[in-house]
Amino acid sequence: MKDINKDCVNCPAHNINNLVKLGVDMKNFDFVVALAGNPNVGKSTVFNALTGLKQHTGNWPGKTVGRAEGAFMYNNKRYKIVDLPGTYSLLSTSVDEEIARDFILFGQPDVTIIVVDASTLERNLNLTLQVLEITDRAVLCLNLIDEAERHNLKIDDRLLSKELGIPVIPCAARQGIGIPELLKSIHQVANREFICKPYRMTNTTKNISKAVEDLNDRLKKEFPKLSNTRWIALRLLEGDQSIIDAIKTGEIGNLTIPENEN
Repeated sequence: MKDINKDCVNCPAHNINNLVKLGVDMKNFDFVVALAGNPNVGKSTVFNALTGLKQHTGNWPGKTVGRAEGAFMYNNKRYKIVDLPGTYSLLSTSVDEEIARDFILFGQPDVTIIVVDASTLERNLNLTLQVLEITDRAVLCLNLIDEAERHNLKIDDRLLSKELGIPVIPCAARQGIGIPELLKSIHQVANREFICKPYRMTNTTKNISKAVEDLNDRLKKEFPKLSNTRWIALRLLEGDQSIIDAIKTGEIGNLTIPENEN
């Protein structure tokens, strides 16, 4: 696949070199989509609803953790979807968390679908906010909306979308409800028809805030096209070894975004 012109608004945003390292073959595909979520939120059902029989399984490179990949077409564009391990966070304290975090950070998928259980939304938002710290391109799949309604829970998806700054799609994937709308939103985010403005947390103590902002300023000067310098600053202050290594090797410097998204 030819090199991607990062100045092109209609070009894919994914990092092809890092995807190859992560074992993802993008030959014959236009966009790559990551599927993230807590365990037991119906992520596999969403994956099957999007891909049908166009999927295969294997392991992550150098890991014993299984990986499922699938494909779908939408508006004449070819999408590869990678099902990430189900995790409750992206703090890289387990192999599953490390795989999910590194794929979103280094692979830079064109869209990350965050699948949440609409009937237990609050406990799912921790992972959602962590994903939004890493990427500017996401869609929230509000799955199991039928279960929420059965428990007399009503979710204002439009208000939630406004608060999170990304598309929010109510779904009942088992019945196929919401899947057409989910496909449309994936396509809109991948093709920059919907520009996400994700909510990012800023509440920190005064001393930590100053350290984060100082390091954030240095990172912005060193990597002016990097979209998530504040998150990287936080990880460096926490002593995250994989992020430290990525800074030392220069790999972080390759994680840029198109200039017209700044």
